[in-house]
Amino acid sequence: MTLPKDNAIHGVMLKNLKSHSDDRGYFREVIRHNDPFFEGEHFGQWSHSRMIKNVVKAWHYHHVQIDWWYLALGQVETVLFDNRPESPTFKQKLVFRMGGSDTAATDDSHNVCVKIPPGVLHGLKVLSNEAHLFYITSVTYSPQEEGRFPYNSEIVPHDWGKDALTVENDRRLFVPTSTRQVLNA
Repeated sequence: MTLPKDNAIHGVMLKNLKSHSDDRGYFREVIRHNDPFFEGEHFGQWSHSRMIKNVVKAWHYHHVQIDWWYLALGQVETVLFDNRPESPTFKQKLVFRMGGSDTAATDDSHNVCVKIPPGVLHGLKVLSNEAHLFYITSVTYSPQEEGRFPYNSEIVPHDWGKDALTVENDRRLFVPTSTRQVLNA
């Protein structure tokens, strides 16, 4: 999946993933250290999030951390919003699907790995019965570095639907206390 120029967000990159299937299942390579969207970056942490249908996790952002998301099972609606005033794509919103169905689909149309730079608000909603998100971050988790806007904040014009399942963390505002990494546009 390539991003149309008019929907792109500066610094966000998608890597289309290819599955190699046979009677036993499939093999899918996700990230190499020398991928254009990972080269020169640092590995900080690898995490796994299991979620159920209608879970909404939004709006999160970082001052320093880069995220690389890969959905191993299920399907989610991914929403990114450029909240960096210095960015040439400031206030641009990008919506796309990741994954397949409740099984690990070999249809590669939505099998991507997405790079989310600091300052880009990110959220998702689980569309399948279950979803497994694996993500790498450039630094180890620090609560002082992760910012939040409520999932229904007017900052981002997006409707998650009436069936959105959220927790208190996704209904609160938190501005990171760490120094914000400013984009060199």
